[in-house]
Amino acid sequence: MAKKPSKPKPKTLADDKPAAAQAQHPVPVAFSEILGQDRALKVLTDTIRSGRVHHAWIFHGPSGVGKFTAALAFAALILDETTKVKGDQPVVSADSRVKSLLAAGTHPDLHIITKELAAYSEIDSVRKSKQITIAKDVVDTHLIAPALLASSLPGGLASKVFIIDEAELLDRSPNNAPTQNAILKTLEEPPAGTVIILVTTNPDRLLTTIRSRSQQVAFAPLHDPAMREWLEAHKKTIDPPISADDLPILQSFAAGSPGELLLAHHGQLAEWSRTLEPMLAQCDMGKYSPGLGSTMAKLIDDWAGAVVDRDKLASKDAANRAGAELMFRMLSQRARNHLRRNPDSPERHLSAIANIREAERQLDSSVSAPFVMEWLSTRLCAAPDAMLV
Repeated sequence: MAKKPSKPKPKTLADDKPAAAQAQHPVPVAFSEILGQDRALKVLTDTIRSGRVHHAWIFHGPSGVGKFTAALAFAALILDETTKVKGDQPVVSADSRVKSLLAAGTHPDLHIITKELAAYSEIDSVRKSKQITIAKDVVDTHLIAPALLASSLPGGLASKVFIIDEAELLDRSPNNAPTQNAILKTLEEPPAGTVIILVTTNPDRLLTTIRSRSQQVAFAPLHDPAMREWLEAHKKTIDPPISADDLPILQSFAAGSPGELLLAHHGQLAEWSRTLEPMLAQCDMGKYSPGLGSTMAKLIDDWAGAVVDRDKLASKDAANRAGAELMFRMLSQRARNHLRRNPDSPERHLSAIANIREAERQLDSSVSAPFVMEWLSTRLCAAPDAMLV
């Protein structure tokens, strides 16, 4: 699975032209290298075979299962005039000029829109924002304006492709959704040859009018054989290597997502699990564990601090939120595993899942993470009949 575009480096933010923010994109891979997404790839291959490509797409599914990788691979194929379908695989000519540009990450008609492009905005408030959402200025500068310009190269089935990663971060309000409405106008009257791909884990966050104008392609978690194949293919490139002790914990958390497995590995979630398990096991017996809430809060805070140390553009608030979401997912996965092992006694773990969801809602309401984790710890340790909110 190809890596996502690296976050742009803040060199001379005030002086750079917006176009300079177009970071080099990863090298697209062949469809044959994308594992576990046969149904989605068949839809895309049949589209290429037909010779007609819809102008708007939504690639949706769980995080880390290959949506962005597939979007990049699809963009590479439809931008290349040499693309043909041989058997059940689309291929391009070995001497393709487009292939060379894409391999160098410098194709002028492939545009990747991410929330991090806000760092290059000419608007001071946008440039200094916490990058929790995709700013309207980012969409205006990197999609709306260039979509109206002529393409730099002739193209194939498409002359320009725009990929919006994490499209669920576009504004979404019944009364005020200026960014999505701006995109909608482009979708309603698309410039010839323009293709827009929205990559998202939550298509319901997109306006109904956007969804109705887009071809939707579903991506699913990988089955165990595909996950094993992915691990075998990438085990030499994962740094640091995954230890045998960590692998079962990481696989349980990932639930068929290579991207989530890597996220858990680099975030040291196996160590989180080992730290919390004795306290959670005590809760399973209905005994209150006084250190559980504070320990969860500290793990999240330490994780967020490490994110900010690695990336000075990162928002500590956003990192804390991301760390809390990891904690919620880990706790939810643990509860689901217990449900599978003990289907005759589901009450405690069904209640745990319900209370984890309530904790997420509290965090969305701007309740502080330490308070939320302390509240959640008391609910996880409560007697089953008192656990439901």
